[in-house]
Amino acid sequence: MDIKRTVLWVIFALSLVMLFDNWQRFHGHPSIFFPTMQDTASTPAAPGGASGANGANALPQAGATTAAAPGNAPATTAATQGQNLKVQTDLYDLNINTEGGTLTYLALRKWSDPTEPGKHVVLFDQSATHTYLARTGLIGGDFPNHNDIFTVEPGPLTMTGDTLSVRLDSPVKDGVKLVRTYTFKRGSYVIDVQNQVVNTGTKPVSPVLYMELVRDGSQIAGPKFSHSTFTGPAIYTNADKFQKVSFKDITEGKASYAKSADNGWIAMVQLYFASAWVPKQGASRDYYMGKLGPDLYRVGMKEPLGTVAPGATETVDARLFAGPQEEHMLAQIAPGLDLLKDYGWFTILAKPLFWLLSKLHALLGNWGWAIIAVTVILKLVFFPLSAASYKSMARMKVITPRMQALRERHKGDPQKMNAALMELYKTEKVNPFGGCIPIVIQIPVFIALYWVLLSSVEMRGAPWLGWIHDLSAQDPYYILPVLMAVSMFIQTRLNPTPPDPVQAKMMMFMPLVFSFMFLFLPSGLVLYYVVNNILSIAQQWSINRMLGQHKTKKAT
Repeated sequence: MDIKRTVLWVIFALSLVMLFDNWQRFHGHPSIFFPTMQDTASTPAAPGGASGANGANALPQAGATTAAAPGNAPATTAATQGQNLKVQTDLYDLNINTEGGTLTYLALRKWSDPTEPGKHVVLFDQSATHTYLARTGLIGGDFPNHNDIFTVEPGPLTMTGDTLSVRLDSPVKDGVKLVRTYTFKRGSYVIDVQNQVVNTGTKPVSPVLYMELVRDGSQIAGPKFSHSTFTGPAIYTNADKFQKVSFKDITEGKASYAKSADNGWIAMVQLYFASAWVPKQGASRDYYMGKLGPDLYRVGMKEPLGTVAPGATETVDARLFAGPQEEHMLAQIAPGLDLLKDYGWFTILAKPLFWLLSKLHALLGNWGWAIIAVTVILKLVFFPLSAASYKSMARMKVITPRMQALRERHKGDPQKMNAALMELYKTEKVNPFGGCIPIVIQIPVFIALYWVLLSSVEMRGAPWLGWIHDLSAQDPYYILPVLMAVSMFIQTRLNPTPPDPVQAKMMMFMPLVFSFMFLFLPSGLVLYYVVNNILSIAQQWSINRMLGQHKTKKAT
């Protein structure tokens, strides 16, 4: 049996399956390879959300009393009754609603929306088609929560200096008043959030502060024919590390995550951007996730504040991140926050690849040239293995006429034919598997780089040269995919011609299959593959020429 033919057929079949899978995803059907990701279309959530569960505890239904039972976060009222405070900083256009002091709209002024020219990327939103909120309040009694109407302290709502603070006061409920202050800093995607719990009553109270992110299950699509990164809630603790949970698992009651700790944070993740509540480390807190309606979910934490005596004030500081998943920035905000940038199963390879890319980008000043430099470095790393492979293929090309003669001589006896071929391989010191080994070894690196280019907001909108204005998007004129097809065809011509006519035709057809797949992949990834192919061609041609000269000298 010709094992090389089998390997080629496997590669060809896998290519067709991947092509079909991408076609399925493009038309809104579930993925074959990534069933845990949210591939189904979501039903728009009602603007205010609905009630549901916070993990183990049932919640009051919408329209019922807004007071929370001990241990539960309160339900959401059916309609927003508050006033939107329009706040503007150097990085944000946002709305703080006086109902609960909730962040109901947040647009990133430095990031444009590729689907709507002239508009910014929107994270938090409360509209007829999308719900995404950041809110906080008190439970453990009939205390102020995100359903109560806060009053705004007079002050500016537009940043003119280095900081901007917005203060909101809750009504007094059961002797407790909640004073919340949002502080924005110039150049920072981290919002400082201070909650002051004032006991104005005559008896001690033991409130619990909750902080949560609420979002519908809509999926943020990546480039056409590519797999989207994870969308959904995540929890990080020092003990359990990064735990992401799909909306599907929450719906089916299969969510598995750390329930309590005195460290960590909660987040809501999507392609390129994320939000996260980062409380003060060292304070005990309980984590929860739940479904609030047909298509509305939440992730949150509850932090007991202990006993607050009459006339006393308890202050709790936390940080709210809302912005791009820039890896170096996330790592400086909180331990493990850089994991919000989702590389999937190939994180162990993708993170060092991105580190190398970022260092080269700092040196070269262009992500496209950084990709080319990484390709050259990887080619040098794999050079010994590739050289051995190309030598093996060059020798195979030399002995191809003898192989065909043996096949003709023993075509009626496959056992003798295989024995004769093995003897020929042994005599000529040829490894029939040699050409496949580098491909197999480089596949994980190739997939890891795919996830780096797909997940890195740093590549979003990054130009290379000429017609390539966005390395995270497909080539608008398909020039790179065509160059890749040409380079693959040249590589095929440099390889030994398979003796089987069907196999030979398949090898000639594969460049077309792969080029079609690459038409819709990020141009940065296609750039990597084109440069890799060109370097491979140069290396293979030089080895073929060297061996050809060696054969000529040996013959003379």
